[in-house]
Amino acid sequence: MKANDFPSYVTNFFSKYLTLQCGMSTNTVASYSDSFLLLFHYCREQKGIDPEKLTFEKLTRQLVLDFCLWLEDVRHSSIRTRNLRLTALQSFFRFVLTQSPEYAALCASILSIPQKAFVKKLPMHLSEQEMEMLFLQPDTHTTRGIRDLALMAVLFDSGMRISELANLKMGDLHLSGSPTTLKVLTKGGKLRQIPLCKEVVAILKTFLNKQKSLQHDSFIFTGNRGERLTRPGINYILAKYVDKARKANPGFFMVKVSAHVLRHTKATLLLLNGVNLIYIRDLLGHSSVVTTELYARSSPELLKKALDENSQSYVGQSKRYPKEKKKALTDFLHSYRI
Repeated sequence: MKANDFPSYVTNFFSKYLTLQCGMSTNTVASYSDSFLLLFHYCREQKGIDPEKLTFEKLTRQLVLDFCLWLEDVRHSSIRTRNLRLTALQSFFRFVLTQSPEYAALCASILSIPQKAFVKKLPMHLSEQEMEMLFLQPDTHTTRGIRDLALMAVLFDSGMRISELANLKMGDLHLSGSPTTLKVLTKGGKLRQIPLCKEVVAILKTFLNKQKSLQHDSFIFTGNRGERLTRPGINYILAKYVDKARKANPGFFMVKVSAHVLRHTKATLLLLNGVNLIYIRDLLGHSSVVTTELYARSSPELLKKALDENSQSYVGQSKRYPKEKKKALTDFLHSYRI
């Protein structure tokens, strides 16, 4: 048993096992890498162990448990994040176990660390009125404002994940078909075609017409220097306009808004408009409709609508208060044509 063979196992875990044998996505590998970088930071700052001096003998069950506590107590990570970091480490030790049975006792002790139970939060979403307010914020008289409106419109209308939006290239956009579609590589390496409504296509075309020398492999949404917008960059743009909308409309935007909240909003509004869960599952790229059902359980508006429709046969001819008809996405986006 070598005294310092830990680095070679880490290298093989990332360069061969995760990608070549398991076929994990780039995002998953990046998440695992972040977990190890955090572990190295913890060992250096809290245990006085430099990463290059970390060995299997030092990487004990107690150290991993202390690391998990540090994530929660010092970094204020959520239980969900704590569990994800532990999952990455346990995946590594499963790999080690297959390679070197002499580490079986160490691997078993770390694999026996339980995931911490937590209450799963229901997805939060915005209302249609809040979405209208948000889309009014970009200044479409400027190139950057047109880009930002196109970015938010595509993000919402497609229901895609922020990483999927960041990686969109011109070759993924099919403008000649009817409807216009986006080709998206989803989690798990599956491709899906996402249709865009004509109003969003009009905004997107206006934005693209102002771009120069776009190639098949050019990223659609880029920064000032032509570099691909990162996830933090997209979240920064979204947060900027949410903040403007919140200040202009007191009492609205009471939830913390992220790109994923727009994805939740798209799913919830589709449900409210009677779209079948199966189609919403395919749009969002969920592997199971069980995941999509969370949106049905998280929406009091959907529950009220179902109860109202079911109660009509009992109410009969009793007087009903009039309801303001909800505006469809195509209605409020139509006014943003440039």
